[in-house]
Amino acid sequence: MSAADLLAQWESHLAGGQRRSPHTVRAYHAAARRLLEETAIADWQEVAAIEAHDLRRQLAARRAGGIGNASAARELSALKAFVAFARSACGDPRPAAPRLRAPRVKKGLPRPVTPDEAVNLAEAVAGLSGEDWTGARDRAVLMLLYGAGLRIAEALSLPAGVVPLGETLVVTGKGGKQRMVPILPVVRDAVALYARACPFSLPPGEPLFRGAKGGPLNQGMVQRAVARARVALGLPATATPHALRHSFATHLLGAGADLRSLQELLGHASLGSTQIYTRVDAARLLDTYRNAHPRERG
Repeated sequence: MSAADLLAQWESHLAGGQRRSPHTVRAYHAAARRLLEETAIADWQEVAAIEAHDLRRQLAARRAGGIGNASAARELSALKAFVAFARSACGDPRPAAPRLRAPRVKKGLPRPVTPDEAVNLAEAVAGLSGEDWTGARDRAVLMLLYGAGLRIAEALSLPAGVVPLGETLVVTGKGGKQRMVPILPVVRDAVALYARACPFSLPPGEPLFRGAKGGPLNQGMVQRAVARARVALGLPATATPHALRHSFATHLLGAGADLRSLQELLGHASLGSTQIYTRVDAARLLDTYRNAHPRERG
């Protein structure tokens, strides 16, 4: 067996067995590949034999290359999962994965954009696009992120068969978990405009959003389009596609949505993931207070 065989089985397990997101599959595959390249390991028994000191050495090498705590923590998570998979495949009686504490990561708050900024960003992306149909496409994707709270991977994985959109949409999120989200008229109109303008046929089972040559649209294209529009509008670097999803959550919470409903709309597995938005909203209210209160301004 070769390292390529191990990586192929690992990728198949992540994408098929665990139904991880494409982003997670790429990251976990890359971490395993780096480990195999450094150790010259080429069979599952050798992977299963990896211990904490081996992972510590691998992380040290990565840290020497300049990665920070957050990246190191993600790398460790991927490597422990890789070893756990190997031990399970080999029937190894040892614990599922080596015990090694991850670097501490300070959790930052999401940085939402204002409603006007979200709409302006979507319009600027459309206006700066080289072709009308790609502008309509990118605007439709961003409207799904801000107007329905979709993750960018969820929006790009939508099949063409969802068009025409109704008042609700069933979205498949992380781990294959499905949820129903309401679709605002402005979002329906944006998606319908793109579907009419798209120069490629859109069979129901094929991807809705297409790249310039007709293949599935990738995240990088949308991110680069947003980056161009962000510079044109003078928005901060935190105004990313994912920030639109944060904005969706923050604005709903500010308008009175309860955490349980927000959890369902975002597709969070635990309420703890949703509770971060209470801190976001509190921070925004504090900023408003500081800017408006006469004693603060005086």
